[in-house]
Amino acid sequence: MTNNIALFETELIALLKIKDEKAFNYLYDNYSGALCGIILKVLNQEELANDVLQEVFVKIWRSIEQYDSSKGRLYTWMLNIARNSAIDTLRSKGFQQGQKTSDIGNNAYLNDGRRSSTNNTDVLGLKKSVLNLKPEFRVLINLAYFQGFTQEEISQTLNIPLGTVKTRMRNALLELKSIFV
Repeated sequence: MTNNIALFETELIALLKIKDEKAFNYLYDNYSGALCGIILKVLNQEELANDVLQEVFVKIWRSIEQYDSSKGRLYTWMLNIARNSAIDTLRSKGFQQGQKTSDIGNNAYLNDGRRSSTNNTDVLGLKKSVLNLKPEFRVLINLAYFQGFTQEEISQTLNIPLGTVKTRMRNALLELKSIFV
């Protein structure tokens, strides 16, 4: 079975590299849901996630020649493109400005019971508890748990050593734990 999957993936990649539209349609039909889920997890806005998903598939179409099967599976390569595109969107000035102007309207419905399962952390009051943390802890928790950044990405974004990020993250989690216990 595994050999059949690998053989199918090899054929699919070959078709994509010669810009076969049926292969691309197959790719979209079978992988768009998973990729959109990753994007939505980072952005937490369905309409924006759908826009980014379209951009991701354009990137995949245009850069399929860069895919190297010796470095990993096609799905993993596409996931990285999707995740990186979502993070790039999250970090963009336009997104940040949009967040500033829409936060007031969106916050009016935080506890109306109709929120998606991706935001159930608020049921525990986690976001409210994070506000009680020291600012350097609050930033780390926000980036890591609410925006999906890795510790390495946090280190690069905040321009602080990775070891410092790890230590502060540990201390932040210990402080959060003490709030809940």
